Amino acid sequence: MQLILKLFTGILLLSSCKKSSSLSDTTIVSIESNTKERAVLNSSLVFKVTLNKAATTTVTIRYNTVAGSAVENTDYIPSSGTLSIPAGQTTGDISIVITGDSTRKDNNDFKVRLSNPQNCSIAKADAIGTIVNENGTYLLVDSTGYSTPATYPGYKLVWSDEFSGSVVNRSNWGYETGNSGWGNSELENYTSSNKNSFISNGNLIIEARKEKLGTANYTSARMITKGRQDFKYGRIDIRAKLPKGQGIWPALWLLGSNVDAVNWPACGEIDMLELLGDNPAKMYSTLHWGGDGNQNKSKGTNYTLSGGSFDQQFHVYSMDWKQDGIKIFLDDVMIYSAGSSDFVGATSNPFNNNFFFIFNVAVGGIWPGNPDVTTVFPQRMVVDYVRVFQQ
Repeated sequence: MQLILKLFTGILLLSSCKKSSSLSDTTIVSIESNTKERAVLNSSLVFKVTLNKAATTTVTIRYNTVAGSAVENTDYIPSSGTLSIPAGQTTGDISIVITGDSTRKDNNDFKVRLSNPQNCSIAKADAIGTIVNENGTYLLVDSTGYSTPATYPGYKLVWSDEFSGSVVNRSNWGYETGNSGWGNSELENYTSSNKNSFISNGNLIIEARKEKLGTANYTSARMITKGRQDFKYGRIDIRAKLPKGQGIWPALWLLGSNVDAVNWPACGEIDMLELLGDNPAKMYSTLHWGGDGNQNKSKGTNYTLSGGSFDQQFHVYSMDWKQDGIKIFLDDVMIYSAGSSDFVGATSNPFNNNFFFIFNVAVGGIWPGNPDVTTVFPQRMVVDYVRVFQQ
């Protein structure tokens, strides 16, 4: 009986050794996922196929593409075939054509699937190909909404940006960058990247994204004309469509050009437009002034649309700015007026000095609160034009 058990145990051990040896001799193939930035023209997304060791004979594997959120013949060219990896080599490539497109939209993906291995076995059959569309330079924008004329009787156009080029005009605009919180406990990291600001089809787009950069979890842009373009008095028109969402805070505003000398709020601040994204039908216009940060004084108004919201179509935010007087308009309807008697407490009326523009989309902060699970990214502020007229 003991002899029989010993013989049986020996057979099992021998079988196990043969199986282990057989597995160790097997050539195993895997395919790696990959990502490709979408280009204007057709390009290739290459998938690397890897063997665990050099084969002693030619290895062949069938492959085919499988649609996902990417659409066949629109986002990529479907493909199938056989990949051969000669003896002595350990890698091969499968190249799939990605169709050209400059449209900024959500990223999408498809799969490449391996099958029918010859002289090998498959460890990982599927790879995901991700097409990065989020950095495209073209954004389709519905242009409906209110517009204002390009001329006014008694005024001349002294400066404008119609955003008609292909890139941001750096003679007009600079960038303030970083994630300092900007005095408001904001969460974004402002960048000068064309991921966050770009020109498309006659519009400036400032885009807030949920993406990590440095210690910040969001990025956006804060564009300024400081040192490039500043003004005193006139009529200002800004045609824009606004973003929305909890924690989203777009602004079209001006700051006194002497801010570096006298600091804020002594320099003065004119908020032509601010909006809290959790209530996208309500806008705010505010003037700030005072001796220093502890003496900040402000007056302004808010206005709520009778129907719809500011993200749905373009509106024109205007200012009629004269010595000792400022009037704010929405679509040519005056919503606020202030004169020198309103600026009691200012050492001098700062609104009789030169100012420069700031366009930005903040994320989070003391006033708007932070984004939550309802906030959709990316969010975009679209500016059609900014115009300055003077008499």
